[in-house]
Amino acid sequence: MRYPGKELPQSILSQKIIPNVNEEFAKMYHMPEGHKSAGILTADNDDVIYCALDDATKKSKIQVVSAGTSYGGNACSWSKYGGAIFALISGPKVADVKSGMNYIQDYVRTHPFLYTLDDEESLAYYVDLIPKAGKYYQELLQVPEGTSLAYLAGPPAESVYALDKALKAGPTKVVKFWAPPSRGNCGGAILAGTESACKSSLEAFVQAMTYCAMHPMDL
Repeated sequence: MRYPGKELPQSILSQKIIPNVNEEFAKMYHMPEGHKSAGILTADNDDVIYCALDDATKKSKIQVVSAGTSYGGNACSWSKYGGAIFALISGPKVADVKSGMNYIQDYVRTHPFLYTLDDEESLAYYVDLIPKAGKYYQELLQVPEGTSLAYLAGPPAESVYALDKALKAGPTKVVKFWAPPSRGNCGGAILAGTESACKSSLEAFVQAMTYCAMHPMDL
């Protein structure tokens, strides 16, 4: 689906697979029993990776062990490969982890839902409609199987204004909320509900984001 604005590229910056993890390493990251291999990655946009990780748990035998946004986001990384997020997945076999990593890559390539609403690329937002939550989001957000989700993120003031509009647009509930200022200097939420309700909320969020970009000082 196409949303207002110019699409901004999203990329995985680094990735590695550890075929046979050390026992202390497995304990340190609380890897599930029986998971012998791990995959690590960084990317320049955290939002798409969280959604990609969830998608990978639907299609491969992996578990998300760790995923976190870097303080300040991509611009404040120690390395050009550090990006805005670090994630670690695990699986019973190397083939399982490779499969998971491939599904994450595919999701990043096919879900370019990061948009900018101005020529300077200084007012960006990310939205994603997830028809059915995978194992990662089911566990993280405590939602039942089959729940639909709307992932909504944007600049601090604009996202707060747009989130109110999103909640008024459909019978959804907030299952995760990050208030500005956040690690990535943005605001947003994940809403849960039926697919149609989440779609309505997402569309209202985008409409409100666009209004804010065009009318920053209007009361």
